[in-house]
Amino acid sequence: MIVNYRSYEELSRCLSSLEPLRSGLATVTVVDQESDGAAAAAVAGAFPWAVIQERRTNDGFATGINAGAASGHAPFLLLLNPDCVAGTDFVARLVDFALTRPDAAIVGPRILNADGTIQGSARRFPGWSTVIAGRGSWLTKKFPNNPLSRWNLPALAEGAGTSHVDWVSGACMLVRRDAFDQAGGMDERFFLYWEDADLCRRLDELGWRTIYFPHAEVVHAGGGSSVHAYRESLAAFHASALMLFRKHARWPARWLAPLLHVVLQARLRTLLYVHRDRLRTARLPQRERSSHV
Repeated sequence: MIVNYRSYEELSRCLSSLEPLRSGLATVTVVDQESDGAAAAAVAGAFPWAVIQERRTNDGFATGINAGAASGHAPFLLLLNPDCVAGTDFVARLVDFALTRPDAAIVGPRILNADGTIQGSARRFPGWSTVIAGRGSWLTKKFPNNPLSRWNLPALAEGAGTSHVDWVSGACMLVRRDAFDQAGGMDERFFLYWEDADLCRRLDELGWRTIYFPHAEVVHAGGGSSVHAYRESLAAFHASALMLFRKHARWPARWLAPLLHVVLQARLRTLLYVHRDRLRTARLPQRERSSHV
């Protein structure tokens, strides 16, 4: 299942990589947010085995995932970003492993960057250290081998193997449908970002496990959809981070939500300033703004 937003070139590459793996897929569903009719028709013509759900509005990633999940009945849901390219035997390896682990609600593969380096896709639940040593932090980018980043991002640890982790990236995850339904699917209040961490957290509270399985691989270029609305993507990232904290933080930590709001807004403004040239040249398509951003 793929949620697409104006990333038709990346989507075509993704579907091409899935074509040899079709025997292991019940249905390939593409939820096409704020669909471009002509572009969607071209994709449908090139890949007639994929089901394209055209939507007039962009209602967010979580809403798209729930819509796609509602259209099928397979025992597993494979969530895949349109800017991913699947590896050989990728689906079969994930499913075969999941069948040996009935306690696993979610299995996440090793995710590679376009240059072959490993993404920090397996992570610990966000905490205060995430602000300075998360996957996109300055510290992690400049000094990726520092102990704090390695602690936050176990997928980056040397020799990382199959292990129980707090959460894995929604760019690619295999989800057991029974667990997905038990959790009530994705929380649609998250417009974009952090909905994957929220799902893993809720499943953990229900007694399920999230497993990092590096013996299946997928390449994820990253940013395929968000590049079309960069400012909105940054705003959504920070808004969702605050929502995640408010939803899952325990008392008395919740009293710190106003402080976190200030920190996140300062970080957002800093990023907007640093990337001001990119924002000037970015093509920002007109669309209905979600109240969640």
